[in-house]
Amino acid sequence: MANRLTQIATRTGDNGTTGLGDNTRVSKNSLRVHAMGDVDELNCHIGVLLCETMPDAVRSLLVEIQHQLFNLGGELSIPGFELLKMDAVLALDQALERHNQDLPKLQEFILPAGNRAASLAHVCRTVARRAERAVVALGNEEALKEAPRQYLNRLSDLMFVLARVLNRHRSDGSQGDDVYWKSERLARQT
Repeated sequence: MANRLTQIATRTGDNGTTGLGDNTRVSKNSLRVHAMGDVDELNCHIGVLLCETMPDAVRSLLVEIQHQLFNLGGELSIPGFELLKMDAVLALDQALERHNQDLPKLQEFILPAGNRAASLAHVCRTVARRAERAVVALGNEEALKEAPRQYLNRLSDLMFVLARVLNRHRSDGSQGDDVYWKSERLARQT
């Protein structure tokens, strides 16, 4: 990767461009910069989620995800470079299977609500979807590896599952539940 940052206020971006990891400069409005920003924002939201009380296994998983998102951001910042490996995608698949197996089957839609941790996980889910769309848009214009797109797709699914896990976790040992959508159509059918 390029040199580490030694100063933050360089003023080199005052003209509306930013430097990539390969020392090229691009518009701050480029597809690549949008994708990098969405991945960075997602990582920040996960950092806020980590301020909440949660099971140790979920905490460890989220910390690892933060590291992988940093790899993804680094990969996006250097065209043609690979930092995010397919092993990271497989790790999300395994986490999805592990955390989903103990959850009750969904019979109807749930709202992005519940306790604070679960609600923050839902925010992470939606930001992951936006980051995925940004990576897809970039991939439509430039060659990208498959892992970044797949990672963000799996991660948004995992954040949905973790929101459900977190809705059931209470620090006092009691168990919560998801908040179900009250569909008028479904109510009329029953």
